[in-house]
Amino acid sequence: MKIKNNPLITLIDDDLDLLDLLTSFFKQRGYKVEAFSNAEEALIEIENNRLHPDVVISDLKLPTMSGIDFIKRMRKNNSSLPIILMTSEGSLEVAVEAIESGAYDFVLKPLHFPQLLISLQRALFLNQVQEENSNLKSLFQEDVPGLKGVIGKSAGFKKALELARRVSFSQANVLISGESGAGKEVIARAVHELGDKKDGPFIAINCTAIPENLLESELFGHAKGAFTGAIDKKIGLFEEANKGTLFLDEIGDLTLPLQAKLLRVLQERKVKRIGENQYRDITARIICATHKDLRKEVAEGRFREDLFFRLNVIPIYMPPLRERKDDILPLSEFFLKKFAVMNNSSVKGFTKEAIQKLEGSPWKGNVRELENAIERAVVLATSDQIHPDDLPMEEHHGQESGQGQMTAAPLMFKSNDAPMTLDELCKKYIQHIFDKNEGAKEQTAKDLGIDRKTLYRKLKEMNLN
Repeated sequence: MKIKNNPLITLIDDDLDLLDLLTSFFKQRGYKVEAFSNAEEALIEIENNRLHPDVVISDLKLPTMSGIDFIKRMRKNNSSLPIILMTSEGSLEVAVEAIESGAYDFVLKPLHFPQLLISLQRALFLNQVQEENSNLKSLFQEDVPGLKGVIGKSAGFKKALELARRVSFSQANVLISGESGAGKEVIARAVHELGDKKDGPFIAINCTAIPENLLESELFGHAKGAFTGAIDKKIGLFEEANKGTLFLDEIGDLTLPLQAKLLRVLQERKVKRIGENQYRDITARIICATHKDLRKEVAEGRFREDLFFRLNVIPIYMPPLRERKDDILPLSEFFLKKFAVMNNSSVKGFTKEAIQKLEGSPWKGNVRELENAIERAVVLATSDQIHPDDLPMEEHHGQESGQGQMTAAPLMFKSNDAPMTLDELCKKYIQHIFDKNEGAKEQTAKDLGIDRKTLYRKLKEMNLN
C-alpha cells in the first residue's frame, strides 16, 4: 500500500534542541511537521480540530503532562491516532506501561534515527489502513432501512423500492423493466434482501452474456455425457438458487424454445437436467428483468404471450437516471468515496461547477455510465476536488450516425501546407500544454503523464521555452 503524500507529524518534547533536530530530519524527507514543547498545547489543537496529525511522536517525561497522560487523554476521546513515545528510561516496566496505555511504539534515547523512521513508517501504514477500513464501512451504511449500500432519494427510485418491499414476502412473480444500467439488479436484490429468502443465495445471470447453446445448460444443468464436452454432471442455476433467488436479467432476449422451457419451470416449479428424465423440485424465487417493451415483443411474435402474463404479475419500473435527478449527486458521492479508497486517492469532493455538470448530463448509459465517469475522474484528478474538466463525459451534440458511432474529434493541430511529422506534432502539443499551464513545469509534466526530468529533457531537445 502506498502511504499518502506529505504526512503530518506532531512532535512533542521540551528539549528544544532535539525538537529542532527532529523537525529538520523529517522535513528533509518530505514530511510536514508541527512541533510543541508541551503536550497541553498539542492536545488543545487536536481536540479543537485545528490540528490533524497522522502520527504523534512525544517524549515520555514532560513538565506538566507526561506522554502517557497524553495518550490516555487521546484514547479517552476514542482517538486511534498512532503515538510513538521517546524516553531515556529503558526499563521493561516503563515500556509495558507505555504500550498498555495505548502507545504504538516505544523508542529509546539517544535516538537511532533509522529505527525511528521505520517505526514512523509502520505507524503511518497502520493509520492509513484504519482510515481506509473506516471509509469502506461507511460506504455500506444503511441509507435504506434493511438494505446496505442502496443509494437513492428520487421519487421514481423510492416508488420502485417501495414496490420491492411490499412484494418481498410474497411468492408472486416480479418483472422489472427499465433501460440498461438503470439499476434493475438493485431492485431485484432489494426484493431478495427484504424477503424470506434473504438467508439463501442471490444468483444473477444476464441472458445475453452467455451463448445460446450454453445458456440452457447453465440454467437447467446437464448429465454426464449429455453432449460433446459434458465430461461431468452439472447442477443448473435453478437448483443452485434453491432457498434463495435467481435473477434472470434481459429475459426479453431468450429464444422461443427457452421461453417455453422457462414457462414450464414457472408453472410446475420443477426442472429436468439435459440428458436426464428425472424432474427435480426447485424452491428458488425467480425474478426477471428486461430493457425491452415485452408487449411490443409479444405483438411482433418474438416473445410468448403466455410467458409474459406469467412473469408480469408484479411489474416494477426502474426510471432512467435522467428522470431521477435527485439520485445523481448521492450516487456520485458514493462512487467517489469508493474509488478514492480503491485508488488511494486524496480526492474528497466536487466543485459546484462539477456538480452542475453531473446533474445536467443526459446519462444515456445511466448509473453504469455515471460510475465509469466518476472512477475516471478520481484517477485523473490533480487536486482534492473534482472539477468540470475532470469529467470528460461524452458530449451529445450534432447529428448521430445511423450506427450510433461517435464522430472522431478534430485534430488539435493542422498545417495548411503539408502534414506535420510526429516530432513536429509532439513539439506543438508540449508547447500547447506548457502555455496552458502558464509555464508551470510540474503541472505540465503531470498533464503529459511524464516526470519532470523527462520534461526537462524534451524541452531541451526541442528547444522549447
